[in-house]
Amino acid sequence: MATRKTPAKSNTSKEDLLHFYRQMLLIRRFEEKAGQLYGMGLIGGFCHLYIGQEAVVVGLEAAADEGDKRVTSYRDHGHMLACGMDPKGVMAELTGRRDGYSKGKGGSMHMFSKEKHFYGGHGIVGAQVPIGAGLALADKYKGTDRVTFTYFGDGAANQGQVAETYNMAQLWDLPVVFVIENNQYAMGTSVKRSTRSPDFWERGAAYGIKGEAVDGMDVLAVKAAGEKAVAHCRSGKGPYILEVMTYRYRGHSMSDPAKYRTREEVQKIREERDAIEHVRELLLQGKHATDDELKAIDKEIKSIVNEAAEFAKESPEPDVSELWTDIYAEEAPQEA
Repeated sequence: MATRKTPAKSNTSKEDLLHFYRQMLLIRRFEEKAGQLYGMGLIGGFCHLYIGQEAVVVGLEAAADEGDKRVTSYRDHGHMLACGMDPKGVMAELTGRRDGYSKGKGGSMHMFSKEKHFYGGHGIVGAQVPIGAGLALADKYKGTDRVTFTYFGDGAANQGQVAETYNMAQLWDLPVVFVIENNQYAMGTSVKRSTRSPDFWERGAAYGIKGEAVDGMDVLAVKAAGEKAVAHCRSGKGPYILEVMTYRYRGHSMSDPAKYRTREEVQKIREERDAIEHVRELLLQGKHATDDELKAIDKEIKSIVNEAAEFAKESPEPDVSELWTDIYAEEAPQEA
């Protein structure tokens, strides 16, 4: 990634910039707290943090309308928060408690919200891609103008089911935005070492799918690209691919020491490319907020996250009888 220069004044409104700042800060502080709880043994299993990638989902949610759907991989906490899911319910699920979004039975990688049209994090690499196409197929079948955001990473982009889904999505003109969150390292191998053709979005050309790459460390650039992609899909022109170039600051999961890259590399991205700092500079330069006001927002966000953590700690564990519930649907859901 190229070094970002000091940003010029933005035409984006004060309200939008503050919203982006709050949302990205909420995700980062939430993930930092999740990392702490994991270290304390309060979160078990796998835990994949979204720190560094906040601008991707915040920018794309800004391009979404009510009723649009989203489905993603196991690095999913940020997606949940960005679409409006309650931090308390998300944190309670991370700690395996009854008040979590999946009643404490899904954990970090398997949360869902019908109300927010969030169709889950998925633990199998690339498995959510055909699911996302299926969600889009349902909307086309019903004749709605809804769009599905289907998120996956650079590692999953090499999965065969992705190519198969591209073909079907274009063949049926499905309203799906395929979002490749390219954080450059997949589980721990750099794109340069694992992929012969690293421009993932260009692979759509083989199926006639349009797309582009976008700076995933700039929330405004992501929003603009998202609006373009959504307009394409909503107008009936079929799928669109967005390769969002981003960077995760932590390891693949909490158990990953990330020895495949240097500390200096990570620090350089933090200092020169951080998405939250970018918006902070825009707010200060545009005189939309003072440093004290931004500190107050940070304090407010930390309070929300701390409340979520306390809620999760106090929530009871699910009863043993819950092992036998939510296995099969009692009847097939029917929607008008």
